[in-house]
Amino acid sequence: MIFTISGLYQTSIVNLTMSPSTQKLRQFLADPDKIIVGPGVYDGLTARMALAAKFDTLYMTGAGTSMSRLGMADLGLATQSEMKENAEMIANLDPSVPVIADADTGYGASVNVGRTVARYISAGVAGFHLEDQVVNKRCGHLAGKQIVSRDEYYSRIRAAVNMRRQLGSDIVIIARTDALQSLGFDEALVRLKEAVAIGADVAFMEAIQTREQAIQVCNAFKEAGTPVMYGMVQGSKSPHFTVQEAKDIGIKIMIYAGVCLIPAYIGVSRALKKLKEDGDTESYGSEITPHELFNVCGMKELMEFDRQAAISHAS
Repeated sequence: MIFTISGLYQTSIVNLTMSPSTQKLRQFLADPDKIIVGPGVYDGLTARMALAAKFDTLYMTGAGTSMSRLGMADLGLATQSEMKENAEMIANLDPSVPVIADADTGYGASVNVGRTVARYISAGVAGFHLEDQVVNKRCGHLAGKQIVSRDEYYSRIRAAVNMRRQLGSDIVIIARTDALQSLGFDEALVRLKEAVAIGADVAFMEAIQTREQAIQVCNAFKEAGTPVMYGMVQGSKSPHFTVQEAKDIGIKIMIYAGVCLIPAYIGVSRALKKLKEDGDTESYGSEITPHELFNVCGMKELMEFDRQAAISHAS
């Protein structure tokens, strides 16, 4: 048991120094030929599907978590505990695959941020992003976002860096700023540069508006070797890049927050519409059997584990 912040709270964390998933994420970041592609997953099924598709990194989307767990739009309603529990489940489906998780604003003052970081570390999360919206935040691609002062934002980043150091962890800290929309590009860039100077590992300017801005961000951090993350959200006002195009301009991490949400909404809506109007679903999705779905979610491995246990018992 490790006690932190003078016993204000405690967390039990084992072998913090170098977690395998964070090590792998850091290896990806250090590889000059690698661009990290993180599909946005939000529950066990979408995470399993992304693993079955052989993605080597997953991204836990906060918007998807809010909608799937709470049935609520991403307006800052998901709590630290709900986000951590979802991240922990996803990260432990296959601990060899790094999970980058949304940590929103850190869920309060500096001590809250520290506690969030400690809990994400114990959950097995490889990296997370921390932003500069007010605590009652909203999705980064919505209008009307309110931004905290520079000092408050920097205190959040500093709290995260200090907790990581205190716990001997190597978790990747991604500094996100939402300041572009209301405060402008220059202010957003200043905030990211200072966050990196404090100790953040990756720079993430949310809701970039033009290709030129994306290039400017990459160029601003190129000399220092700081990786840049980009949020590719279908249907948003941010410029569209293929993975190769993003790599060519210097983006290191591409996250796709809506890549599972949007097809799920389209597919399920159509199936429900067919059931409602036709009173039947036989021709919809009939090419997929229940066994295939179960196998994606580990049925064969579970049955083999059960068989081995029975053999051991019989012997």
